[in-house]
Order: sequence, then structure tokens, then C-alpha cells
Amino acid sequence: MPQAPSPMHTRPLAVILVSGGLDSCVTAAIAAQKYDLAFLHLNYGQRTEAREKQAFLELAEAFGVDKTLNVDVTHLAKIGGSSLTDSSMEVTDADLETTDIPTSYVPFRNANILSIAVSWAEVLGATKIFIGAVSEDSSGYPDCRPEFFEAFNQVIATGTKPETIIQIETPIIHLSKKEIILKGLELDAPLDKTWSCYKSEDVACGICDSCALRLRGFEQAGVEDPIPYKRRTL
Repeated sequence: MPQAPSPMHTRPLAVILVSGGLDSCVTAAIAAQKYDLAFLHLNYGQRTEAREKQAFLELAEAFGVDKTLNVDVTHLAKIGGSSLTDSSMEVTDADLETTDIPTSYVPFRNANILSIAVSWAEVLGATKIFIGAVSEDSSGYPDCRPEFFEAFNQVIATGTKPETIIQIETPIIHLSKKEIILKGLELDAPLDKTWSCYKSEDVACGICDSCALRLRGFEQAGVEDPIPYKRRTL
């Protein structure tokens, strides 16, 4: 388990965007090697927010993080356009071969949450913002592409105080789910405390995009996923 540094040992501070999922957990474990951590969680009206928040709190405890912030951005649900936030839209079953944007895409979500992360980082004096974006997801999510984060780093440099230096880090963006899981195991990340399902809050459905990508990753890594599923067949 990643250990918090002793109070006598000071390191640079990084804000970690923590959904409670697998990718943000492994990203936090990577960041913890060099930085003290502040955990930020966003409630954007997603179906499984209660379970995601539980995972966020459990991960904060596991990593020994005492700087945490949970922000309500449910205006994204009012805007709509995503099956994650609009109950009238169905969360479609996974199709891992498609290149279409899935219904779970929340329009421009990462720009909204990164803006909040930058504000908090500037107040805290943090120099980095870590986000567990993965290019494997970018066939569906345009705001998970490397060029999006490159552009946003320029926005930060332009829109903050002259003395402020904050940079977005995406350490797993080019990794497959298999590689992310293996990295998490290497770093002893608490993968058993994570939650990825888009549909359920008690037992993961196993058939949404997020569950399917996760299950395939564990299968390819040769390791059993430690969380419960209603269905594990891809």
C-alpha cells in the first residue's frame, strides 16, 4: 500500500482527480511516488455517484490523504446529453470494437473538472494536477486525447497568476488497461477499493463500457478483478 510521507518530509503537492475508479487509483499511486497528494472528487450527477464517492473516501484513507475536496458540478446533469447523467437515456452495453462516441460521454466534462482542479491547485500552491485519462477511451471521449491536455496546459499558463506554475500530468494516457492494472499491482495500489461501473452501485454490471474495458484488462493481465460483478463474461 502506498504510504504517506512523514510530517518531517516535505515534497511538492499535487492535486489528483479521483473518480474512485481504477484509472484514478493507479494514477494516484504513480503520483504518490514523488508528490504529497490532495484528492479532488466531482459530483456531476452521475448515476453511480454515491458508490463513486464511497470509493473516493476509501482511497483517500488508503493513501493517507488528508487534503480532500468534493465539489458539486451537477449543472452538467442539468445540461444533459449523457446516459451517465440523464435517466431517460439508456447506458448502452459495451462494444469494444466500435469507434463511435458512446452515450456515456459527458459533453466537455474534463474541461469543467480541470478548471476546478486548477483553481484549487492555485490556492493550495500545488504544482501538478494528475488525471487518469486513457487514450484507449478516446475513441469515445474526445476530451481524453493527449492533444486536449496539451492545449489545456496552455490555458492554465495563460489564465493563472504570473508566478503560478501548474501542469497537468497524464501518466497512464498511453497505457492499455492491462498495463494500467499491472502498474497498479507493481505499486501495491488498492484496486479492491475502486469502482468503475456506469450502471450499478451494489454489484458491478459487467456489461457497460467501463466494466467491459476493466474486465478485459484484468483478463489480459492474468489477474482476477477483486470487485463483485453480476456478469464477468465479456
